[in-house]
Amino acid sequence: MAAVMTSVAIAACNEEAVIARCLGALTADARPGELEIAVAANGCTDGTAQIAQTFPFVKVVELATAGKAHALNAADQILTSFPRVYLDADIELSTAQVRRLCEVLSHAGTGSGALVAVPGRVVNVKGRPLLVRAYYAINRHHPAFEQALFGRGVIVLSEAARRRFTDFPHVIADDLFLDSLFGATERARVESVAVSIESPRRTSDLVRRLVRVRRGNAELRRAPDSVSTCAVRPMRATDWMTRVVARRPALIPAGAVYLILTLFAEGVARFGRHLSWGQDLSTRVQASKGSLPASRAEENV
Repeated sequence: MAAVMTSVAIAACNEEAVIARCLGALTADARPGELEIAVAANGCTDGTAQIAQTFPFVKVVELATAGKAHALNAADQILTSFPRVYLDADIELSTAQVRRLCEVLSHAGTGSGALVAVPGRVVNVKGRPLLVRAYYAINRHHPAFEQALFGRGVIVLSEAARRRFTDFPHVIADDLFLDSLFGATERARVESVAVSIESPRRTSDLVRRLVRVRRGNAELRRAPDSVSTCAVRPMRATDWMTRVVARRPALIPAGAVYLILTLFAEGVARFGRHLSWGQDLSTRVQASKGSLPASRAEENV
């Protein structure tokens, strides 16, 4: 059998509604020996692990305790090859798309070329409430995503990139943690590969997502130096206004919605310690045939 070319790590907690779609897309065109996939089913009370076990090239490790960092570390322990794809369980990524993402890392570690690659992103807002559509009218143009590793549900690391850290720290914003480790010349955004990110289905779901993101970002920025070898990239709070709305005056009403929702989420994240605001589960639904994949890939702005 040919040597494994690419490893894929998937942390999955109660993902039976989406895991088959994820693994089906990933393995549909894979050649023998081309992929090894580790699904770390963490804290599952559904059939996630059983479904994952029915797919080729997949190793399943079952963990009693839920936690994404714990799951990613467990997946890393049983994977053997690079590049390594860290993939959210609700993202559809085909074998061909994996190949294109990995191609840009072919010179990684040789003194030239990128060390880490991410796809482009498309946010689906079809059928969403007006306030959700308005928020993403600004968000999808936000300059923070131009070179960001977060908000896509897919990050591909070369072997040299993976050596930048030992284990994933136990923080909410794992993608922001990875973003903090690499400079602009070390990352590549592959626009020929685009993943679909499902927006929240209700405004309250969007606020829950924003609160979780802000708590995760604040947690990482407070983390000790041992957690991250590089500083979290600074993001100017006014970039959405000066670089998005100012250049597109038609977005002024959407900008007002964006500001109100952002400030409200920031307030809840800082002072609503006893409120049950958290992760948005509204997009964790079984998609109908032909629909865009559901995703809760976090938006770190």
